[in-house]
Amino acid sequence: MSKIYLLGNQLQETELAVEELLETPCVFVNTVQEAMETLKALNLNFEGDLNLGEAYFCKVETQQECLFGSLAVPKLLDVLGSRYRILFVITRQHILLINEDGFAERIIRRIRQRKIRQGDCREKFIYNFIVEFINRDTELLEDFERSLMLLEEGILMDKLEYFHEQIQPIRKQLLILRGYYDQIMDMSKEFEENENKFFAKKQLKYFGTLGDRADRLMGKTIHLIDYAKQVQDTYQAKVDAKQNANMQFLTMISTIFFPLTLITGWYGMNFKNMPELEHGYPVIVFVSLCVILGCIFIFKKKKIL
Repeated sequence: MSKIYLLGNQLQETELAVEELLETPCVFVNTVQEAMETLKALNLNFEGDLNLGEAYFCKVETQQECLFGSLAVPKLLDVLGSRYRILFVITRQHILLINEDGFAERIIRRIRQRKIRQGDCREKFIYNFIVEFINRDTELLEDFERSLMLLEEGILMDKLEYFHEQIQPIRKQLLILRGYYDQIMDMSKEFEENENKFFAKKQLKYFGTLGDRADRLMGKTIHLIDYAKQVQDTYQAKVDAKQNANMQFLTMISTIFFPLTLITGWYGMNFKNMPELEHGYPVIVFVSLCVILGCIFIFKKKKIL
């Protein structure tokens, strides 16, 4: 259902008709069909296609009479899954939010509950709106950091099972978030450039602050991606060390049994004139034991065993 909020220190919901609000700063929250009717009522020369299915990125483009863009917001509980999708149209007086799943309305409800200055100007409302859905991302990134720390501790304790199954989803989510924050930064810069002078110059500070917040989140995300790579390197080093230990053990076994193989092969020929044929068995057993003990002594001395 269509909602209209008058901009001000407090966002006030109104039931006035669109035609009565042509010169009144306000926010429209519409479905796609309602948005088409609202744009028509505003007599806005809009060039674009209101297709939420194509809102894959956070972006904004400048038109003659408005700014048109989209928001594709990852879900905190399912970053790899589908996103919340919003289209927006910004004119010199109005902000039109187009959303089908109620996400935009929930964000506005949270702004009204938590903010003192909710939207005394369009720039402040846009800042509040975008900040509201990136506000909890710091906690999400901290959760990823704790998960990576636990994986690292598990590696040091030789708990290597299912490592790749655990770290790969984390890396994928971090890569998605890095691209998402980069898009928010680009969008903030586009707003701040104010190409068509849609925003008051003194209010552009909000977009600079928004860009700074997205930049900090992206910096944290890049740090976690690097950390995940370090954890992977630690895992690989641990696996390599275990493989080297196994190879060293097999090499020692081979070293011990090689001379025994030589001795048994030699005396297994059973030549007629060999003096050991009569009492050779206990002699060979004694020699073999001496060889084994000698190898073990040498390995111990060289700290191989």
